[in-house]
Amino acid sequence: MSSKVAESNNSTEPQYGKQYKLIGKDYVTADLHAKVTGQAKYAEDFRAEGMLFCKLLLSPLPHARVKRIDASAALAMPGVKAILTADDLPAPADTVTDNGTVIKASKWGERGLTMEPVYQGEPVLAVAAVDELTAADAIEKIQIDFEQLPFAIDPLDTLRPGGPNPRTDGNVWITPQSPPGPPEVKELKWTEADFTEYKEGRLPMGKTPNEWSYGDVDAGFSSAALVLDETFVTPDTSHETLETRSSMAYWQNGKVYVHSGTQSTWQTLPVLARWLNMDPSNIVFISEYTGGGFGSKVTGGVSMIIPALLSKKANAPVMMRISREEETFIGRARPGFRGRMKVGFSREGRVTALDMFVVSDNGPYDAQGDVPTSGRIVSLLYQPQAMRWRGVTVLTNTPPRSAQSSPGGLQGIVIIEPIIAKAARQLGLDQVAIRRINCPEGKAPFGPPVQGKLQHATSAFLKEALDRGAEQFKWKERVARTPKRIGSKVRGVGVSLSCYVGGTIGFDGLLVIGPDGRVRFQSGIGNLGTESVIDVHRVAAEILGVPWERCEVVWGDTSKNFPFTCVSGGSQTTHAMTRAAHAVAMETKKRLQEIAARSLGGNPEDYDVGNERVFRRGGGQGMTLAQAAQKAIELGGIYDGHEAAKDINKVTQAAVAALAGQGLVAAARDNYGRDGSTFSYVASFAEVEVDVETGAYYIVDFLAYADVGTVIHPAALGGQVLGRSILGIGHAIGQKWVFDPHYGEMVSKRFYQNKPPTILDVPVDMQWGALDIPDPETPVGARGIGEPPVGGGCASILNALSDALGDEIFRRAPVNLDTILTSLEAGRPTQHPLTAHI
Repeated sequence: MSSKVAESNNSTEPQYGKQYKLIGKDYVTADLHAKVTGQAKYAEDFRAEGMLFCKLLLSPLPHARVKRIDASAALAMPGVKAILTADDLPAPADTVTDNGTVIKASKWGERGLTMEPVYQGEPVLAVAAVDELTAADAIEKIQIDFEQLPFAIDPLDTLRPGGPNPRTDGNVWITPQSPPGPPEVKELKWTEADFTEYKEGRLPMGKTPNEWSYGDVDAGFSSAALVLDETFVTPDTSHETLETRSSMAYWQNGKVYVHSGTQSTWQTLPVLARWLNMDPSNIVFISEYTGGGFGSKVTGGVSMIIPALLSKKANAPVMMRISREEETFIGRARPGFRGRMKVGFSREGRVTALDMFVVSDNGPYDAQGDVPTSGRIVSLLYQPQAMRWRGVTVLTNTPPRSAQSSPGGLQGIVIIEPIIAKAARQLGLDQVAIRRINCPEGKAPFGPPVQGKLQHATSAFLKEALDRGAEQFKWKERVARTPKRIGSKVRGVGVSLSCYVGGTIGFDGLLVIGPDGRVRFQSGIGNLGTESVIDVHRVAAEILGVPWERCEVVWGDTSKNFPFTCVSGGSQTTHAMTRAAHAVAMETKKRLQEIAARSLGGNPEDYDVGNERVFRRGGGQGMTLAQAAQKAIELGGIYDGHEAAKDINKVTQAAVAALAGQGLVAAARDNYGRDGSTFSYVASFAEVEVDVETGAYYIVDFLAYADVGTVIHPAALGGQVLGRSILGIGHAIGQKWVFDPHYGEMVSKRFYQNKPPTILDVPVDMQWGALDIPDPETPVGARGIGEPPVGGGCASILNALSDALGDEIFRRAPVNLDTILTSLEAGRPTQHPLTAHI
């Protein structure tokens, strides 16, 4: 597959970062050679002397209570060294925030091993042995008795009167409002009257614990020229990272060393400490390379504690290699939605009113944020003049969920986009035009209201992205092309808007200029394939005027002294950490000017920094960065790390102290202001060809045009725009879970049963483009991109299919060929509109 950059008006190759030397320029990242030559070491590649191997015993039942375990025969086997059960796990520790607030550990949280499994495939115990075959044989010899408990795999089943509860305490997550508190598991049942529309394929709308609104919704519907009321189902999809969550751990001098994959190197450390109930200073976490995350490894996974605790019990290093089937169970997934929207449109296509109702399949554990996020994203992206939102997060006895790229955003976009497309056809409007009239612009408002006022975005240039994308895709020419059908082949085109959160604020940057003049950036970001672990630091090098070949990035090992760093989730890393890089660069520049003034005379303002020197403006004496670093060591204090700024995080202060005396040591907090919440946006375009005799279809062309602020690294940006679009496309063309409803057992446990997109599923010539318009509320102008393309990738394909086949073919994603064939024959959607996991 090739990926071309979309043409600009003046050149076939857009020039990003024209005013910069490093920002907006492609380069070879420091980790690339290791990746392409096989030298990069992932968790499963590590070995230690005397290392044991661990295997898991998984629950065969979707909900049960362990009554008896007899492991005597297994323990008597030669080569079996230890068995770990839930009784061996420490109680999770409470969390203490930076301001001293104590957050109590949830009694409903996942612990790694359990005596009451709440989904088929949940780990019950672990065995450590000299090799995996011995550990697997030992698992077979363990006698275990289960008491089967009621279970539910369909969120609507558990909401019915008398429906089974997935947890003994209830079936929904509810967040107390008065007084405010953490989410709790409670019971919620709807009435038979609430389910009267279920047989007609309309989502029941019973009582929900969460609701907000703004504007006059009833008046908006009354004045509308068209009102549509539609139900749509989005799929539950595994993250399907190529690297499973394998982990290796050992103990040395009272410390535990853990190797595993993560999206967020530094942020995984306090989470591990909470799961193990240990002081973070006694944990070293190593994760130089991670084979994908997509939200499933934001801070690793609780399963990492299993080899750590087995290692302590067996007094030997332990490797836990997770199989693909095990990864499907414990590796996390996106919550599927059952969504219903009533949308009013003016004759011009403006959304006058929107009533949104969603039910999320949350799995059995921690409440995910998809439900509330879906309302915020839809409110921002389509700017309804009045909106009401209701939602409920429902527990089920299916594998645990977590954030998956664009959590809640994809689901909300995929539910509303087919309605927008249908409205355009019924109103006789162009598909691009109806989206343009509803586009967010500037400091666009969005719900829910806070203290009676709508929130707003820092900026939005989505109209420009939509216009440039339509021009590049040749939208008008494709729409006008006739005939749409030749023989059994029919073509359709689709467009979708998409957006997601694009950044956070308030983190720290940390660097060292050594006596050799080289600049070392301390990076607590995870190396999950996006290259942000390295990219963000080019901002600091740009400000300091240091050639990139004179820079080094340190990452992947928490013993190497990292600053307070954001989690790599929610597309926040590029925004948050370029701000931190900018802050530390400006602090470094200030210190260099002070050192020059103290050494050479004059005032700090008389000096500037660039070309690896500190020089007097207008000519005169100067000094190299190497000389300045040596002088910093001589001066000590704030210059070499023996003192640190008071406003940086205590974690960063400790890192500064550990690096003291190595040169000019500078750390700074992102204290820059921000008016609004940061989002990034994408306009996605697709063309499909469907064979109506077989139901098979393929994607002819695809383009995604992004509004992500300043472009930092074009090649990495293009990889994210298209890669995450493909993730979304998978939701449209095939990825889903399938369960046996009688036994509560998952059927789709392998790639071939729940196939992620491959190179054969996407166009040869996928294209992307970016505006490169800086966000005005961040010093570098950059926003994140990982998640904004996902919803558009899915919805543009769905809209292209409905353009080719009509609006009465499908009411759920993904769309498979059997759905197309049977629905075309029946003249209506034939899949059950609401049943889960079919």
